[in-house]
Parts: sequence; C-alpha cells; structure tokens
Amino acid sequence: MKWKKFRIKTITDAEDIIISTLYDIGLEGAQIEDKVPLTAAEKEQMFVDILPDGPEDDGIAWLSFFVEETEDGHLLVDGEETDEESVMENVRSKLEELRVFCDIGEGSISVDETEDIDWINNWKQYFHQFYIDDLLVIPSWEEVEETDKDKLVLHIDPGTAFGTGMHETTQLCIRQLKKFVTPETVLLDVGTGSGILGILALMFGARSVVGTDLDPCAVEAVRENLESNHIDPEKFEMLIGNIITEKEVQDRVGYGCYDIVAANILADVLVNLTPVICSQLKPGGIYITSGIIDDKETTVVDAVKAAGLELLEVNYQGEWVGVTARKPV
Repeated sequence: MKWKKFRIKTITDAEDIIISTLYDIGLEGAQIEDKVPLTAAEKEQMFVDILPDGPEDDGIAWLSFFVEETEDGHLLVDGEETDEESVMENVRSKLEELRVFCDIGEGSISVDETEDIDWINNWKQYFHQFYIDDLLVIPSWEEVEETDKDKLVLHIDPGTAFGTGMHETTQLCIRQLKKFVTPETVLLDVGTGSGILGILALMFGARSVVGTDLDPCAVEAVRENLESNHIDPEKFEMLIGNIITEKEVQDRVGYGCYDIVAANILADVLVNLTPVICSQLKPGGIYITSGIIDDKETTVVDAVKAAGLELLEVNYQGEWVGVTARKPV
C-alpha cells in the first residue's frame, strides 16, 4: 500500500483549526511536528522523568496528512477516488478560507510519496522476545522455543501505546512483585498500561488485581494480554481515571483493601500519589514504585516517609531507581 503525504507549513496556534477543517474534506489522522514543549499531563504518561533540552519553540508547525494511493495511481479520500491535483485544490481552498479570519502562517503545501508501509504493524520489527532474569517475555508473533517451554513465559502485545517490560523501571517493579506476592495478594496497579505488572502478579500467584490508567486504550490492551496468557479476566478489573485527583475513582478502587500497590510512573507523580494510596493499602501493605530517575531518589524517599510509610528497600538498575515501602500495622 502506498500513500501520498500532503505536508502543510503553518503555525502552532493554527494546528487545531486546520486539522478540524481538513477533516471535513476527508483528510484524517494528522501527524504534527512542532517544537512546543510537553505539558505536565503529557509528561505524566511517559516513562521519561527528565527530558533532554530541545530546540526553542519557534511557533512553526508542520501538519502531514496521508492519503492512500491505489495501484492505478488514484487517491482514495473518504472511500472515493480522486487525484493529487484535486486534493491540492481542496486543501488550498480551505486554507485560503481560514486565512480570511485567522493567522495560519505560510500555509504552503508539499507532496511526497511514502514507502509501502503497514503503519499499524511496522513497529513490531523492533520488539522481540527477551528475558527478565528467569522470565521470558515474548510477543504473540514469535514462537516459544522448545528449550524455553519449561520457563515462566509472559505473552505481551503492547500495541502502539504501552510498554513491553523492556524498560528498567518495569523490571525493577517485576522483581519486587516476585518477592512480595503471595496467594492472598490483592494488588492495585496504578498506571497499568499494557497490564504487565498486574498480569505477572497473577502469574506469580496473586488472588486478584485492580488496575487504573488515564488512557482508555489500556482497557483493550489489558483484555488482549489477559487472553494471550490464558488468565481469567474476572481476576483483573480495569478502571479509567485519575486516582490522585478524582474522588470517584478512589471510591471505586476502595479503601484499606490492597496488600500491594504498584506504581511505575514519574517521580513527581509519585510524590502526589503516595499520600493517596496510603488509604488504599491495608495495614502492613507493600508499596512498590519505580519510574524514578536517579537524582529524584531523595524526592520519592522523602515523600514515602512523609506519608508515614516505612522504607524497606531502594533498588537500582542503570540510572533508574525503585523504592519499596510498607504501611505500618
């Protein structure tokens, strides 16, 4: 499958209105390139604690729209055949209409033909099976070798939105779960993503898991990964929302009912999360955290102690830190 790429040079303030306007003529799924710094909310959903310095925001944005090209050279927009000239004419017309009442910057358009790429599945070439100690993590499109069939195997398909377990912070959490999970464990996984921590807790013998995440895509990701590992979905309940700020989410999660709370998220988020999850933990419950870059270790340790938790362990992998604590009995 080949695609025509229509690339528009504009300004960041006009991104949303141009995307919305061109959506009306059948151009969907814009790729945005700009130098706008990430917001605090965007950083919360990433594994990166300290971002490298980027170029200064110059207000310029590039919007790219991809249109499918048929074998005979026609373009498909909204399921209808058209051609490059017609698409260009429609885009120019819409941009000129916008220019009458708002600044869209240069508003120039260029066209390129892209490679024949399966945009949804191309990322899979970068994810292959690997070990975390004696645990084999493997995607669905690879086979378990005969020599590995007696190992503990986690089948995980992260999709395009969530992690795979390759990150050091996830591995720090996994090792602590393996140490503390018992057959009676009820786990709360905050920021569950692909469900890897909750699913492994169940594989280690936990009784049940509740996961929370900000991204609704986590529901389907967890469902698929439970199915891949032949785990009863009744054992893993997913809730979407912010447990730090939303009382409704806190109430649905429940109070004083978790043997372990796991949170593999950013250090600054852990500072705000820690006093909240104290209410969710049982007396004697274990709090397992990571997502902490090394120079934020003291920040998280201080937050744990300030919340009245007993510091049990601080573990390291590369430049990342895991902090484990216990709620007093």
